[in-house]
Amino acid sequence: MSSGKMEGPSAPAVRRDPYEVLSVTRESSDQEIKSAYRKLALKYHPDKNTSNPEASELFKEVAYSYSILSDPEKRRQYDTAGFEALENENMDMEIDLSNLGTVNTMFAALFSKLGVPIKTTIAANVLEEALNGTVTVRPLPLGTSSNGKVEKQCAHFFSITINDQQAQAGVVIRVSSAAQSKFKLLYFEQEPNGGYGLALQEDSEKTGKVTSAGMYFLHFQVYRMDSTVNALAMAKDPEAAFFKRLEGLQPCEVSELKPGTHIFAVYGDNFFKPATYTIEAMCAKSYEDTTGRLKEIEAKILAKRNDLRQFEIEYRKALARFQEVTNKYNQEKQSVDELLKQRDTIHSSFTTVRTMINSSGVTGSSSKIPNDDSRLDSPAEDGSFDGKDKSNKKKWFNLNLNRSDKKG
Repeated sequence: MSSGKMEGPSAPAVRRDPYEVLSVTRESSDQEIKSAYRKLALKYHPDKNTSNPEASELFKEVAYSYSILSDPEKRRQYDTAGFEALENENMDMEIDLSNLGTVNTMFAALFSKLGVPIKTTIAANVLEEALNGTVTVRPLPLGTSSNGKVEKQCAHFFSITINDQQAQAGVVIRVSSAAQSKFKLLYFEQEPNGGYGLALQEDSEKTGKVTSAGMYFLHFQVYRMDSTVNALAMAKDPEAAFFKRLEGLQPCEVSELKPGTHIFAVYGDNFFKPATYTIEAMCAKSYEDTTGRLKEIEAKILAKRNDLRQFEIEYRKALARFQEVTNKYNQEKQSVDELLKQRDTIHSSFTTVRTMINSSGVTGSSSKIPNDDSRLDSPAEDGSFDGKDKSNKKKWFNLNLNRSDKKG
C-alpha cells in the first residue's frame, strides 16, 4: 500500500522548505502531513484552476514537498542535511492522465506496455466528490466478492463494516483483474464534514496472468512493493536493477482497522478503456497460517535487503578491481605481442639474401645460385674434372652392343 500521493513531484525552480509549503512543523505526524497535503492538492489542482497558471506551479510545489515528507527515509535525509541529501533524479514521477491529451496518453501507454513503470495521479473530481460525500457507496460484506467494470479515471466505492472480533483478527481487501487491467485500490478515512479523505492507495501490479492489489490490516507491520522506486536510476545502471529491487519494499502507513464502517474504492487506471475487476473482503481469522507465513517471509525479505546493501558495496569494489586487472591484461597482452613481433623482425634479419632493385625496377638477389655450367668446371668426387666431353665416355650398354655387332 502506498500513501495517497496524487501528483508528480518534479522539483520547482526555487525550492522552499517543504514544512513551510505544507504549513506543518517538523514535529507534525504523518497523518497531519497527509491531511495538509490533501487539502492543498485539491485547492491547487490544475483541473480546478484552468485559468490560473500560478496554481499549477503551486500544485507541483505541494506535490514535491509531500513526496519528501511522506517518505520516512527522504524526510530523515532532509531533516539531517536539507535538499543536498536528496537524490532528486530518483524521486518518483506521477502524471495526471486527464491533462495529457490523446497523443501524450498514447506515448504513456506505449511506455507502460514496454514495462516502464509510470505512476498516475487520481483525477481531482474523484477526490473532490469523495471529500464532499457525494459518491455512491455500495456495501461489501466480509467474506464476499463483487465484480465490476469501472471507466478510466473513475472510481467505484464500497463500504465494509467490521465488528470487534473481526477487527481484532484482521482484515484483508484484495482486487484482481483477469483482463490485466490497470487500477488503483483506495482507502478513505471519514472526514469531520461527513466526506471521505484519501488515506492510502495501492497501484495494481502484474502477478502471473493477472493484475492485483491488496491491503492487509493484520496488527503488525506489513510492507508494500513499489516497483517505481529508483526506476530511473535502475534504467541508467542495469546492475542496480538487482540491488535496488528490494528497495521498493515500503512500510504501510496503516496496520489495523477499528470496528465500524470503512470506505474503499477501485479506481480505473487504464489509459483508454474501462478496467474490469473483482474485489474481495476477507477476515484474517480464516487465514491464520497464511498470515503467519506472510510475517515470516517479509522478515526474511527485509534481512535479505540489508544483506544486499552490504553485498553491493563488496560487489562494486570487486567489479572495480576486475575492470582494473582487465585493463592491465589488455595492456600486457598488447605489450607481449609487440615484443614478439620485434623479435620475429630481428630473426628475419639473419639472412644472406639481400633484396635489391635493379635499373629496370625488377627485384633481384645479390647472391648467385650455382647452375649447371658451374658444375661442369667443378671437380668430381674422385678428383677428376667433369669438364671433359661426356660423350666420349663408354657406357656398359654401348660396349655390349658393340660386341654383338662384331660377332655378327
